[in-house]
Amino acid sequence: MKPNNEQLTSAEMGKLWAVYMGNTMAICVLTYFQKHCQDPDIMEILKKAKSTSQKITDDITKIYNKENFPIPIGFDVKKDVNIDAPRLFADEFYLHYLKYTAKAGLSLYSTAIPMMIRPDIRDTVIKFDVDTIHFLVDLNETLEKKGYLTKPPVIPIPKEVSFVEKQNYLAGFFGDVRPLHALEIAHLQDNLENNVASKGLLMGFSQVAERKKVKEFMLRGKEITMDHIKDCLAKLHEENLPGHPLLDDLVEASTIPPFSDKLMTFHKIDMFSMKIRSYANAMSLNGRRDLGLMFSKFILDIGRYVEDGANIMIDEGWFEKPPHAVDRKALTDGE
Repeated sequence: MKPNNEQLTSAEMGKLWAVYMGNTMAICVLTYFQKHCQDPDIMEILKKAKSTSQKITDDITKIYNKENFPIPIGFDVKKDVNIDAPRLFADEFYLHYLKYTAKAGLSLYSTAIPMMIRPDIRDTVIKFDVDTIHFLVDLNETLEKKGYLTKPPVIPIPKEVSFVEKQNYLAGFFGDVRPLHALEIAHLQDNLENNVASKGLLMGFSQVAERKKVKEFMLRGKEITMDHIKDCLAKLHEENLPGHPLLDDLVEASTIPPFSDKLMTFHKIDMFSMKIRSYANAMSLNGRRDLGLMFSKFILDIGRYVEDGANIMIDEGWFEKPPHAVDRKALTDGE
């Protein structure tokens, strides 16, 4: 077994930094959500979520201190939350939000594990992954208990094993287009579930953003997300399959900001970046050309949007640098 005093690799630095930033943001959001939550079952799951995020940031802080690594500023309840702002979302929305964000966290942790070399870092990230899996199980049980869980569509069990015999199995635009297979349906539904929560969040953020360019950024994100929702729903409806309902009615009419513009902009950049992975995953398991083209367009939409958000963060002096390689050119130029 390798010793725990080896220097952190770039992958370990980068992943720990991203996890720390995301979870300091989560603590801020969940602190505000708890202030307004009235349902005891939903309050319990909010407490579990905040406790999980707090443990994650504490564990990473210990690693940073051991390595003399500068602790990122991230987000802070005192600076980035107006705890006295009125309610912006209904209690039910908190559950859908947690599903949306916890899936993104799980994606980050699970893809990080193969890159972690040092045993202590690897074991820490595995713990993050396992804790998030247990949390998602509890969350799904709470969603079902409250009657808020939208399950993926049901399709018939195959009568026998069969094989693809014709090239038109891959078609999607013209001629004899086959029905969606189970994995295509699953990922259309999964992306719908993400996007309806994202659209609700963007609606709320667009109402309360203080800077004009941040408000416009949120409104544009809402339009992009709604276009993606419509396209995914259309594919399911062509097969007479249901999709996830919108959550717009769970957004309150408040215009008083509970969060800083910095937090809200970072939040949408972070979560839209995770959508790229979700869309790419859907593409990798897809077998129809029309779906492949659709998800490719989605990724281009998201890429442009995330870049524009990053420019806002840079212009406002909010963009905290992740760890990066040595700039050899700057060294030779004497900069």
